[in-house]
Amino acid sequence: MLKKAIFWCLVVSLSVVVTGSLAEPSDTKQGTGLVPLEYFFRNPEKTSFQISPDGKHIAYLKPWRSRLNVYVQKTDEEKAMRITEATVRDIAWYGWANNKRIGYVMDKDGDENWHGYAVDIDGSNYKELTPFKDVQTRLVDELEDDDDHVLISLNKRDRRIFDVYRLNVNTGTLALVAENPGTVTHWLADNQGKLRIAVAVEGLDTTLLYRKTEADPFKEIITTDFKSSFWPLFFAFDNKYLYVSSNIGRDKRAIYKYDIENRKHQELIYEHPEVDVGHLLRSKKRKVITGVSFITDKRNYHFFDQNRKELQNTLERKLPGYEVAVTNMSKDETKMIVRTYTDKSRGAYYFYDRSSAAFRKLAHVSPWLNEDNMADMKPIQYQSRDGLTIHGYLTLPKGVELKNLPVVVNPHGGPWARNRWGFNPEVQFLANRGLAVLQVNFRGSTGYGKAFWQAGFKEWGRKMQADITDGVHWLIQQGIADPSRVGIYGASYGGYATLAGLAFTPDLYACGVDYVGISNIFTFLDTIPPYWEPSRQKFYEMIGDPQKDKDLLKAASPLFHADKIKTPLFVAQGANDPRVKKAESDQIVEVLRKRGIDAQYMVKDDEGHGFRNEENRFDFYRAMEEFLGKHLGSKVERSK
Repeated sequence: MLKKAIFWCLVVSLSVVVTGSLAEPSDTKQGTGLVPLEYFFRNPEKTSFQISPDGKHIAYLKPWRSRLNVYVQKTDEEKAMRITEATVRDIAWYGWANNKRIGYVMDKDGDENWHGYAVDIDGSNYKELTPFKDVQTRLVDELEDDDDHVLISLNKRDRRIFDVYRLNVNTGTLALVAENPGTVTHWLADNQGKLRIAVAVEGLDTTLLYRKTEADPFKEIITTDFKSSFWPLFFAFDNKYLYVSSNIGRDKRAIYKYDIENRKHQELIYEHPEVDVGHLLRSKKRKVITGVSFITDKRNYHFFDQNRKELQNTLERKLPGYEVAVTNMSKDETKMIVRTYTDKSRGAYYFYDRSSAAFRKLAHVSPWLNEDNMADMKPIQYQSRDGLTIHGYLTLPKGVELKNLPVVVNPHGGPWARNRWGFNPEVQFLANRGLAVLQVNFRGSTGYGKAFWQAGFKEWGRKMQADITDGVHWLIQQGIADPSRVGIYGASYGGYATLAGLAFTPDLYACGVDYVGISNIFTFLDTIPPYWEPSRQKFYEMIGDPQKDKDLLKAASPLFHADKIKTPLFVAQGANDPRVKKAESDQIVEVLRKRGIDAQYMVKDDEGHGFRNEENRFDFYRAMEEFLGKHLGSKVERSK
């Protein structure tokens, strides 16, 4: 059961590389002082547990020589065997190809050209499956009923587009299933693994294409302007209908059953008045839709199926006080991996056998973290200057008077993404150093409906930035923030927002940290990865057209307003970043240094869009800690 995350690369927003969310209390006592920096940013003890299709084995990622590798153990044993030998780069994702074989992916030095590999669970029969230079591998379908193959897409014929292949996970043999006509950005197979849906993008239009069988040509079913979402989730169990997440004719995305032949929304499955809904749960074994999950301030479930509801209730009784999720199951749905979530630790994994009621802890992700030393992440909201309700999260340091605090504002990446409640190692690290941390879901963030998302179109550096600025003023008005000790830090679009904050509101911030951020929108749009090319017109609509909106983009690009920046800046960049090229950081650092502005610069030659290697994370956050300590007066861990 090869998980869909294996061959999938993130396209828009940077996620902190030490992801792993959330857990229950650790037995490790760390006192009430500073928690060592490495505790927040080291590789997990164990993470990403997955159970084999037959339920007889469990696999997980664990560090070996400072890199995450795959280990396998029998379900009823503790002894595990390492089956991979990655020493240069972490294994990014992995999954079960069948009961005896595991597939995984890695890139080279952060270039995001993911190569697929496979190895048997005894460590034998290692094979690089997609050994193609400058080519990215994505998973289309895991083909659960075919032990020898998966469907993948590759951009080896044309770097801009992905063709679909049937890949033999034992030999690496490829068979072409569908050649991309030049516009398809997403493919979907039915429950028998037949490729029957394609999503095509032409300019600002998105078209759903469908065919009854793989022998038939694709035909157009529905075309929408990209501002309206119509996203296929999966086929109904009879393969005649689709379940989709759609906001056609409405503001918030909702789940529908869609009649393909008659081209109409057939049945509303679930909607929420406040947020988008896009995740539908199902039991493949019992062939029933079981529920939905969605995010308001926190994750929520709504169940249609009593069996699944009872399972959730059972797990929550066993793990009170935590968000609980079933992350994967055996094919017969009796054995499963369960994970806990909270805002104060990365979480723990559990094994549960529903037929025998056997339940045991597999591992804490980061047992060295003690929840008692972590801070609460609290949902907040405030009004923007033009009347929009802005949602976000505020994390306040423990053990100090909660007024006139040094603050770090932390805009998210994307920008077409959103902050979520849960454990964030950066946020907890900063709070432990005595800083209040404000995370803002400014306009343009996703999850809050069509209108809120579109309110951010062509508003980089303008209303999107004003929402962040308004959050700072709100904190000051609450008496929480010391106006003279406010810093801003972000990654990717958040790095852009950092530079925009220093350039457009130079009196608001005492310093800024830009992590792989955009300084010049013109050069950014000119150097996007080739596989983003089908979305270029969308980018122009959402950000601005370099020709038609030249004045707008120049006004929004911090590089052209660097003469306004007067506070210290720390910039960090991966040399091989395919999304935000190193030149984005080079440009702003060069201009500021010529003006005599303190512009500290860290470049890692073996990284891309964010630092994946553990030692590089340590270097970055140690430098950030010292930088913020110098300019905001926050605490700094002194070396012994």
